[in-house]
Amino acid sequence: MAVKVLILEDNPVARGFLCRVVRESFSDIHSITEVSDLDAARRLLGHPPGGRAAPGIDPFQLIMVDLELPDGSGLELLTELANYPATRIVTTLYSDDEHLFPALQCGADGYLLKEDRFEVLVEELQKIVRGQPPLSPAIARRLLTHFRSGDSVAPLSVASPPSAAAPATVMMTADHERLTPRESEVLTYLSKGFTIKEIAALMGIKWFTVNDHIKSIYKKLNVSSRAEAAVLASKQGLV
Repeated sequence: MAVKVLILEDNPVARGFLCRVVRESFSDIHSITEVSDLDAARRLLGHPPGGRAAPGIDPFQLIMVDLELPDGSGLELLTELANYPATRIVTTLYSDDEHLFPALQCGADGYLLKEDRFEVLVEELQKIVRGQPPLSPAIARRLLTHFRSGDSVAPLSVASPPSAAAPATVMMTADHERLTPRESEVLTYLSKGFTIKEIAALMGIKWFTVNDHIKSIYKKLNVSSRAEAAVLASKQGLV
């Protein structure tokens, strides 16, 4: 099954540009659906305003969302996509904290600036296949500057750290037991340094399915990076 893409963008010129970026970024595109407002996106995803989008028989694997739309904010849709198994990327002109951090907190998996050059956006979008967050260079620098300067921001992770009463080793064992066999296999490959595309080839599945497994692994193990997952895998004797 090839990748289905949904692009939510009200500007037709920008929408066409993003379509070209997507086609250049992936070789296995099934279709690209373009919509210009929240209402149209919700109809496609099958949920009302304020509801939760649920995957149907043939769900989208990649959803690109503009923040400022004629009928509301793209942040609304990001929140409604909390349980939807797609990679969610914000595409916007805004690089300030007031737009960046709320988007990440609402569930964005990446943040791209539409003003970037075509080849830069293609390169950043392709990072999805390698298991890296697609972030425009200016956004990546902004995040580094923000945290290195000691600025405070609400936690971006949904998971809570283990309590003092529960040793980390106990938490890891319990969490690892909740992984499915497929997730354990993906974790093993991740720990050995394979990319998402390589894992997909080894397991005979699509890259976006591997990406879904990785998201589930991170959530269950209460980690936010490949390195943290690798440490847990090593302690569990998987590598």
